Amino acid sequence: MGTLATSAVVSVLAGCAAVVQSRTGRALDAGHITARRGILIGLALTATGLAAAIPGLPGVLTAAGLIGTGTGPITSLGFAALAATTPASHFGQTLGAAKVGRELGDAGGPLLVTAVATAATLTYGYAVLALLLAALALVFIAMRGG
Repeated sequence: MGTLATSAVVSVLAGCAAVVQSRTGRALDAGHITARRGILIGLALTATGLAAAIPGLPGVLTAAGLIGTGTGPITSLGFAALAATTPASHFGQTLGAAKVGRELGDAGGPLLVTAVATAATLTYGYAVLALLLAALALVFIAMRGG
C-alpha cells in the first residue's frame, strides 16, 4: 500500500478507537456495561478484525475499523478497572506500569505479526495474533472475579 492508503488505515483505526473509548467510558459511568464484559467484547472485536484482514485496501480498512472498535473498550475499561481497584498510595505506580504494558503491546503486536509474516505470510501473522487475543479472552473468562 502507498502512503495515502497506509495513512487512511491508521486514521480509521485511531478514529474508531477514539470514538469508542469515550462512549465506552460513558456507558461504564452510567452502569450500562461492566469492565469485564466490555473488555471481552473488545478482545472479540479485535481478534475478529485481525482474523478478517483480507489483503487489499478494502479488507485492511475493514480490519482496521474492527480492531480500532475493539481496542477502544479494552483501553478505557482496562484503565478504569485499574483506577477503581488501586490503592491511592500505589496509583501512579500502577497506572505507569499499565501504560508501559500497553506500549509494549503496541510495539510487540506488529513485531509478532512481522516475525510470522517473514516465515509465512502476513495473513498468518494476523491469524497468530488473533489466536493469541482469543486465548487471552478465554483466560479472562476463566478467571473468576477478574
